[in-house]
Amino acid sequence: MEKLTSLFIFFSLLSLLFLSLSPSCVLANSHFEGFEPELDDVEDDDLSLPLTDLPLRPPPLTQSDPEPAGISSPDRDSDTPDPVSEPSDPQSTPSVSDSPKPSPTSFNYWDEDEFEGLPIEQPQEPVQQSSKSAEDSASTNPNSDSKPTSPIPKLANAPKSYTVEIVCGSFLVIFVINYFTGKRENENIALSWAAKFATKDSIFEKNFSLLGVGEGEDSPLLLKEGQNVFKFYASGRRYCQGLLATMELKSRHDLISRLYNMVVPCKDEISFEVYMNDDAMDHIIFAVARKKAAKGMQKDLKDLQRFAGILTPPSGRKWVPEELSVISESKEVAADLITEAVLDQVFGEKSFEKFGKYFISMHFSDQHSGMHKKMLLFKFALPDANNMADISRLVALVPYYIDTIGRYKLSSQARSKTETARSKAAQEAYRELQNARQEALQKRKAEKKKLMEEAEAKLSAEALRRKEAKDRAKQMKKAMPKIKMSRTR
Repeated sequence: MEKLTSLFIFFSLLSLLFLSLSPSCVLANSHFEGFEPELDDVEDDDLSLPLTDLPLRPPPLTQSDPEPAGISSPDRDSDTPDPVSEPSDPQSTPSVSDSPKPSPTSFNYWDEDEFEGLPIEQPQEPVQQSSKSAEDSASTNPNSDSKPTSPIPKLANAPKSYTVEIVCGSFLVIFVINYFTGKRENENIALSWAAKFATKDSIFEKNFSLLGVGEGEDSPLLLKEGQNVFKFYASGRRYCQGLLATMELKSRHDLISRLYNMVVPCKDEISFEVYMNDDAMDHIIFAVARKKAAKGMQKDLKDLQRFAGILTPPSGRKWVPEELSVISESKEVAADLITEAVLDQVFGEKSFEKFGKYFISMHFSDQHSGMHKKMLLFKFALPDANNMADISRLVALVPYYIDTIGRYKLSSQARSKTETARSKAAQEAYRELQNARQEALQKRKAEKKKLMEEAEAKLSAEALRRKEAKDRAKQMKKAMPKIKMSRTR
């Protein structure tokens, strides 16, 4: 019994000695300050684990150099993530996924032989995307101070907006379509007028022997000067040299002008210019127009401004409606030109409401400013192509007044007044011409004097002195008395 007790004590002492010499006892308890687990012991514990449970990341290798090529020194910037850092919690139990790593200061004491036999992972292909590299760096360095950047998702290519291109293309298509349609509308209006008033058995064919711009029968009736301007010429009639009709239509071919006309409406117009013979027109200045247009005509036209004035309606006699104003040099001329036939056909109260809506103005003058002094001017609005017959009575005024003015003669009393006014106007015009000539002459002299002064300012002192001496000699020569030498016998 005593032998068994002694054997038990012997084995107990032996086991205590073995335990004291074993590497596990060297590990210090974490509860005591100044003691930390030895790295070699921890490495032994890690090596005791199965090799299949090790992570696939190859362990960092150390070399005998103080600063390995692949490992950053502790003096480097702390922001650079270290490949290996020690665990943040020394009390945490070591595991396969989170095993304790030696600090950077202990790399110099590692031995390369300790890592013999470990499987070496083949280098993987370089990662192309920045998001995967950020994830790998975050997994290898979980305790790094720098936060892993989240991958930036690439936005899908948004569909391109073709709004500007569509608007520009649509505007261009509409512009082209409007150009051809507007051009066709203006041509239809002009052709409709020509077919109504300039073809066979029409009013101009009956009153003029030559129609159109040519001499042959196949000559065109209209001359197109623009997409909205058409002209018609007629000649071969007594009392006048010829007639020129100009149609100025809306700019329907221009989209911008069409849109503008929707806001500010305007009308298609036709104007007639009749060039009277010099001996076929007496002293006549006369105009009829709508009230607003009449005031503008009297201000703008020199003959109306100088010789004529707006007449008041005579009492006890038929006269033009209130919408119209009559401008004339004398009441006698106005009464003789506004006849009963004209009032019944166009300018009467009832007839003007029906046929006068397209009337704008008419103006007769033997003092017209231009190449032709004696002219008759008519201006009417044009209806659409289907209602061209609405201006038939207005167009009939043109040949009617050609004959009326050609046969009209003033009375002696009215003629004396008109001659006095014209002689006075001629004198005023002559004085104006003389004043203009004097002003032009003085202006030329002033310019010449200015040029001479500028030239004298550029001369030197010696040249200026010679010029003054020359001028003084000329003045003395002019002041000397002239002596006439006579020969004595």
